[in-house]
Amino acid sequence: MDRETFREALDAADRAAPVPASPNRLAPARQVGEHVGMAGSTGARLPLQGGLPPGEALTGAVREIACDESGFSGTNLLDPATPVIVHASVDLGRDEAAELIRTLRSGFRFSPDEVKSRQFLRRREAAEAVQWFLSALRGRAHVHLVDKEFFLATRVVDLLLAEPSYAAGTRLAGDPRPAAAALHRAGRAAGPDWAAFLAAVVEMLRTKRRDRADDRSVERFFAARDVLRRHVGDTRAGAILDALDPARVAAVQARLYAGDRTIPPPLEPLLPALAETVLHWSAGRRRVLVIHDEQSALTEDRLRRLQAALAASDPAGPSPLAGLVMTDSRDDPRVQAADLLAGVARRMPGDGPLRPLLSPPGANAAAVPAEQEAT
Repeated sequence: MDRETFREALDAADRAAPVPASPNRLAPARQVGEHVGMAGSTGARLPLQGGLPPGEALTGAVREIACDESGFSGTNLLDPATPVIVHASVDLGRDEAAELIRTLRSGFRFSPDEVKSRQFLRRREAAEAVQWFLSALRGRAHVHLVDKEFFLATRVVDLLLAEPSYAAGTRLAGDPRPAAAALHRAGRAAGPDWAAFLAAVVEMLRTKRRDRADDRSVERFFAARDVLRRHVGDTRAGAILDALDPARVAAVQARLYAGDRTIPPPLEPLLPALAETVLHWSAGRRRVLVIHDEQSALTEDRLRRLQAALAASDPAGPSPLAGLVMTDSRDDPRVQAADLLAGVARRMPGDGPLRPLLSPPGANAAAVPAEQEAT
């Protein structure tokens, strides 16, 4: 299909598509599970794991969004192939999302189940199709980027210098954010010693399936800190490194070994990314019900703790996180759209057509420092 024919197909689909609902559309009261169907599925599937479905019908102002991520690498946060994790969300109805996916398929030959960004971006018409896709989502979607190196810098400040909290790594953490940004900037300027320091951070915080009796990771962490400190001239960053105390760091690690669930999973950037997504759509005025592709990191216990941390931002009202329902992306075109958006966002610069969908610089500073926003 040549470019002109493809453009005509998109224009025809635009004319045939229903008029999108207002971006301020609110979800009506509904019963839990009403929106999670298995239509079109064939064969038995394993039950979906995790999530936090609301315990009763939701009333009042509730925004329902569909989410997915791209760049998830587990605890391997220093994988050079995936330096960023993207959490994308869309505010679309099922019919709107299905029409969006059908329009994209009119110009490409995709799987009958899902459209994937890797296939999407390899096509010769990709640039034009991406431009159309992102324009169609403007005002109806949100992208939150998390630079994984910066996330580790926030963990040094939020977990090792302050009392660990599920608000860590989000705008709710408040004062620690500029400190983490200073550490990140100074560290990157220090060269290879910064990479060695971050590797020591990951090793020290990764306590699962490890023999504590032979664990000298705290000692190695401080050895890496000392080497990095010699190459950090920034006063604020130097003060952060100097403030790290061996006894306190060892105590935090001991709590992780003991399975202290009040500490958020230290190497899991998806939870603060989800928190920022909820805060964006809530806007301080409404609750948010999240429909999410199945993700092992989003356990019920973690989501309850995150829900409570978000509620603390407004003690007078309920938590902005109304609940999170897992679904299979093959069954929900909204999640397919979010998945495609996340994959596109991870593979393209943030200074072009993607920028209107990104978190504002002020809200996103903890996730992507100013010098990294376009990565």
